[in-house]
This record gives sequence, C-alpha cells and structure tokens, in this order.
Amino acid sequence: MGHEYRQLFGRGYVSIFFYLHAVMTTVSTVTHYSVSEEMEEGSVVANLAIDLGLDVKTLNVRKMRLDVLGNKKYLEINKDTGELFILERIDREFLCPLKTTTSCFLKLDATIENPIRMFNIEVEITDINDNAPHFRRGTMHLDISELSPGGERFSLNNAADPDVGTNSVKNYHLSSSEHFELEIQTGRDGSKFADLILKKSLDREQQAVHNLILTAVDGGVPARTGTASIIVRVLDVNDNAPQFNKEKYTVDVMENSPIGSLVITLNATDLDEGSNSEILYSYSLYTSERTQKMFLLNPENGEIRVKEMINYEDFKLYEMEVIARDKGPNFLSGQCKLTIQVTDMNDNHPEASIKSFQSPIKENVPIDTVIAVVSVSDKDSGDNGVVDLYIPDNLPFKLRESSDNYYELVVSEPLDREKVAEYDITFTVTDRGSPPLADNETMTLELLDVNDNVPQFPRSFYTIRVIENNAPGDLLSSLTAFDPDLHENQYLVYFILEKEIANTSMSMLFSINPENGNLYALKTFDYEIEKDFLFHIEARDSGSPPLSSNVTVHIIIVDQNDNAPVIVSPWRAHGSVVEEKIPRSTDKDSLVAKVIALDTDSVHNSRITYQFLQVSDATLFSLDQYNGEIRTMRMFSYRDQRHHRLVVVAKDNGDPALSATVTIKLSTVETAVKAYSDMTEGPLEYDIFSDLNLYLVIGLGSVSFLLLITILVTIVLKCQKPKSSKAAPPCRNSVISERNSTIADSTLVSNDAYWYSLFLAETRKGKLVVRQPLPKGSRYIVSSIPRGTGLTETSDSAASTLQASTTSSSSST
Repeated sequence: MGHEYRQLFGRGYVSIFFYLHAVMTTVSTVTHYSVSEEMEEGSVVANLAIDLGLDVKTLNVRKMRLDVLGNKKYLEINKDTGELFILERIDREFLCPLKTTTSCFLKLDATIENPIRMFNIEVEITDINDNAPHFRRGTMHLDISELSPGGERFSLNNAADPDVGTNSVKNYHLSSSEHFELEIQTGRDGSKFADLILKKSLDREQQAVHNLILTAVDGGVPARTGTASIIVRVLDVNDNAPQFNKEKYTVDVMENSPIGSLVITLNATDLDEGSNSEILYSYSLYTSERTQKMFLLNPENGEIRVKEMINYEDFKLYEMEVIARDKGPNFLSGQCKLTIQVTDMNDNHPEASIKSFQSPIKENVPIDTVIAVVSVSDKDSGDNGVVDLYIPDNLPFKLRESSDNYYELVVSEPLDREKVAEYDITFTVTDRGSPPLADNETMTLELLDVNDNVPQFPRSFYTIRVIENNAPGDLLSSLTAFDPDLHENQYLVYFILEKEIANTSMSMLFSINPENGNLYALKTFDYEIEKDFLFHIEARDSGSPPLSSNVTVHIIIVDQNDNAPVIVSPWRAHGSVVEEKIPRSTDKDSLVAKVIALDTDSVHNSRITYQFLQVSDATLFSLDQYNGEIRTMRMFSYRDQRHHRLVVVAKDNGDPALSATVTIKLSTVETAVKAYSDMTEGPLEYDIFSDLNLYLVIGLGSVSFLLLITILVTIVLKCQKPKSSKAAPPCRNSVISERNSTIADSTLVSNDAYWYSLFLAETRKGKLVVRQPLPKGSRYIVSSIPRGTGLTETSDSAASTLQASTTSSSSST
C-alpha cells in the first residue's frame, strides 16, 4: 500500500512542477502551515484569505480554488470565510511511507482570477503515536537440540513501527523462562533488534516445547506494544531406552481361540522421539520354537496373536521373552517376560459307543433283559469332561450304570410287537460344561413276532338274511377275522363247526372259503320249510401252537311271495265253479257264502283280501274284503232273476301279488230252506263224505302233518345248547301240543287279525261253522267239532299248519 502511495504522490509532484513553471511569474512567496495527522474532518487549519491578504468577499467572484499536488484532496478553502479546513482525515504514514526523513509535507496551490494570482502553500503533517509495533510473523519457530550448550545465540525477527522518531520501536521484552534470556541490539539507523540467548541446556524428555512471548515497545506517550510467539522445539537425542509397563506379564487364553485372535498387546515406551522412539518387538533367544510357532508377534505394535490352533489337552502353559528396541543410530533396548496360560474350553463333544447289541429280539423277552452295553467318554477336563447319558422317557427301556462310564440298556416294560414293531433308541450323551455339549447315537431294535394274539372277528354275532329260492353257490357274506401277528402267525383258516339239524350237517347246507372267510349257500332254501339256521364259524391261525376264535352266525331265511293263495271254501268238486242254492225269502244281511283262502307264505305275503271280480247284481250282494263273507244287501224281489253268478278273487299282499278265483252260481228257490245266515247261530248239517269235504280233510291233514314235523325239528335244533362258551341266541317261543285226536280234532290258532275259524266235522253228517273275526289283537280259532259234541280244546301248533293269509294289525282297520 505504501508503494502505491509513493507512486501517487510522485505523480502529484510532477504535476505541481509543471504547473509552477507555467505561472512562475505570478507566485510571490510560500505560505507554510503545520498540522497533526488524523485530525477530524472540518477542522480549521488557518484563515488562508487573511494570511494571503485577500478580500474574503471577492473569493467567489474571483473563483478562488485550491489545487492539490496529488490524487487526493485532503484540504479545502471555505469561499465564504476564506478558511483552510480538513476535507478528509490525513494519515501521515500513508502520505510519507518512507522513513528516510522525519518530515512530511503536503504542498498546495491556491489560484484566483481577475487578475490571476497563484500562491504556494506548504502544509507539514506531524506524526502522532497512532501505530503500535508489529512483527511481520506472529509466530517464530526455533529448533534447538537438547545437546546445544548454554550461551548459544539465536536471532529473532525485529518488530516494525510506521511511526517515526520517539514513536518508533525503542525496546523488547521476553516472557519469563529459566532456559532463555533476551539481548537488545541497535542498528546503524537506530532501529532495535533482539537476540535469544540459551542460558542452560535443554532436556526434551522433560520439556519438548518451550513457548515464549516477545514484546516490542515504542517510545510514544502512551507507549504502544506488539507481541510475537516464539515456539522452541527441542530436538531429540537417543538418550532413553524403551521400557515395558511391567517386567512380567501373565495372560489367559482360551483353547481353540480363532487363528489371528489377539492374546495381548505389549506396550514399550521410549521417551525419545522420532526414530529414537520408534520401537521394534522381537522374541529373545530364550523363547522356544514351539512357542514362536503357536503365537505370532507383530514387530511394529507389539501385538501377540494366535498363530495356530491351541489345544488345552496338548499344552497348558507357554512362556516367552520379548525384546523392545528403538530405531536410533545407536539403538537402545528393553525386555519383559510373558506367561500364557491356556484355559480349558468345552470343545470336545462327549461320545457314546455301543459295545454290544442284540437285534432282533422276541417280543416276549423277559423284563430286565440286557439289550445293549454303551460306553461314554469326553476328552475335556473338570466339569467339561463329566458325562451324563440319557434315552427318551417314552420307551420301555431304562439305563443301568454297570461301571465307570459304562451303561446297560435293559427292558423295563413288556414289549408288544403288534403295538410297536421296532424301536429307534437314541442315546443322548451330554457333558456338564458351560455351555454343555451333547452328542447322540441311534440304534434300531427290531422285535420278532410271537403268536400271542387270537384272531378277532369284528363282531361276535352275525345275522345274515337270505331270501328263499336262492341259487346254490350264492355268496351270503364275508366273515373276515384279523390277526395282528406276522407271517404264519397271521395266516388264518376258516371252518364251520359241525352241527347237525334233523340229521343234516351244516357243511351240507353251507360252505366257507378257508382262505378268505366267504360264506356260500350250498342249496336252495324254502322259507316254508326252513326258517333259520344257527351255527359257529372258527378262525384259526397257523402259529405254533395255533390260536383260534369263533363267531356265531344266524342265517335267517327271508320269505318270498312264491305261493299263491289256495281257496279251501267253498269246496269245488269239479273245476272252479260252485253251485249254491238260497231261499228267495232270505232277509237282508244274510250270509250267502263264505270264501276262505289259505297262503303258505308268511307275514304280508300271506295276508289275503277278497274282491268281486264279477257280480251279476252289485246292488244285491256285498263281499267283505277281509273275511270273504258274501251277504245280501237287501231282500230278493220278484223282479230279481233267479240265477246269479259271482266271481270272487282272493289276492295276497306280496310284490307281485298272487291270486286265486272261485265262481259261485246262486239259485234262488221257493222251498223253505234255512238261510246261510242262520249258520252263525247253529251248525248246518251236510254230508261229511261229500267230495268237497273229503278233499279238504285230506289237504288240511297233509299240510298239518308236514308243518308239525318241521316245527318239531326246528325247535329241537334251536334249543340245543352249543358246546362253545358263547351262548346261542334263545329259541323262538314256539309251543307244540301233540294230541291223540285225529286231524279233524286239531285246533288252529293265530294272532293275526285275519285268521278264520274253521270247524270240520268227523262224519258226513257233521257241521261247518264259520265265525266272525274277533276284535283286534284276539285269537281266531279254527276247530273241528265232532258230530253231537261241543268245541274241542285249542291247539296253538295247528295255527302254523294252516298258514292262513294275514295282514298286519295296523292295516286291518
């Protein structure tokens, strides 16, 4: 900045020179003023008009002006008063940057016209102490070796002060220090310099850096100061050997520590610096090769890391000696001892070894039988090497310790191959370390089958319904038993236990497949002859000894509608036409005839209903559909024809239904003959030896005899107790009453609502009595009444003989 001012001010002197040369003839004298720098703007220096002898009132007219020999105009003339005043603050150090002289002038030219006159004005700028001393560098760095002797001198940078004279730098001061002092020097131009003197030797290890403050003071009043920092760095000398924190180190390391894991960091310190403090670590000659092989020492930072896998079971303690050496020209060294103790880690899994083993074994093996012997081991020590052996709790086995680290596997519960065929036994061995380690060993125990299971049928009693008229060889059912054993103990053979009924063996009626239990019928069954069969089937395995069981089979023959009704009344001697005579005077509701049909089928197949298939006069005759009675609906009139033809059909309740018909020719006569309606009150005499009665007696006798024989045989077979422990189903409640009387003396009884009572006479002069049905739930009696006698006693067995057609009680209403 000072150089720029010098250029500006120089150009101003040149301009002033030429100007003065042009108006030299008009200049008379030089007016001199003196003013201090840094005066306030507007401050009056002097009354220039008065000092030059000019009229103040003419200054504006004569156009007085002030020219500055330079670029800046610091002063100006007040044309109203003629005063010279400060236009801009003046800095002497800016106007006169060179300190070759203490004087500093500002030269001005004042010019007026009419006439033109020029006045030379010289203003001296006097210095004030407005600048403090300052150092070109605020911080000075000195490097001094700790081997430098006392009294050595070090030059310092001097301070500069733009002020001149007494206001410039006059003295220097140094902050307090036991190692340094200050010496002041004066230059030829009077400037002051300072030298730093070393009073006593330095020790870097005690204090590596010394911070000093240098102060420069000028001569102004008041005095101004400037400061600079002096940083003295002490250069190191290798005069200190490396030292470890401790002479002996002991450290624990876990076995199986990962390779590269840090064991310890050895720290040796050297009070020196630089290369003198840089340390290299190494093993001493007293460290074994095994130790150096197991642990890696970093020579730069002293870290000792795992080099190879450590095994506590191989080596438990390592000792080494480590040297720390600096990098100085004449290196110094220190050393320490390190002991590494290996800590056991639970790193070895316990082991289970099966020494002996039996498989397979029979399922009926006794309890406490030894199945296997197992040994356990663990290479670790302490609790890490203590081993426990377990097996799952849900197995029928237990462990029994036989000796140290040896266990026996014995049977603790009965075994059953049918429940569990084989066992996967897992031996779990666990040590007591923290955390514990475990291992397992699995063996498979197979059980051999023993014939200890009896064949079992799904049910103990089978009821099989067979429709009569079946084809021989039909499959009735499959009776399959199950045996959970294996192989030959499981192979079953089926038999029918022999039982005779009416000199007939069951094997003649039925056949069973010995391999799969399929039951077949060997003959065609007739419900009217055979109603049911009861026998036993045995299933026997092929074990040794064989085991067997049997099941009761009840074969029920189901009736089919295979018998058509047979009309037994009125009796037809020839063909199917019956001729009857009836008095013409017969009253209303008189019994004309009664149609009776029998059906040897059972239940609904034997229930018969009667209908007119053809009637000559529908207004004259009615037919009861349940009892077959034909009655008059009104009295005969003279208009009615004498001959009537009635066709009655008797139909059973089967599906499809079967039927029989009878044709009755009625002739009305005028003679006095008892009407058929009187037959309900007294017996009607007729020739018992007529063709109709003869055929009826023979037919009924034959059927009754055959049915009686069949019932007797069936009851005997049913009531016979089987030799098996299982009780046979109870016999049906059948009662057979044998009588010494002839067939004509037999009485037939049934609970069906539509049985009818028939009375057959022994002789040709006997009587036929047809009774009305009894109320619902009552019995109907068909009896033969010998001539001249009363009713015979009732026989329940005769009811089964006639097999009259019936309907259910619910359908009778």
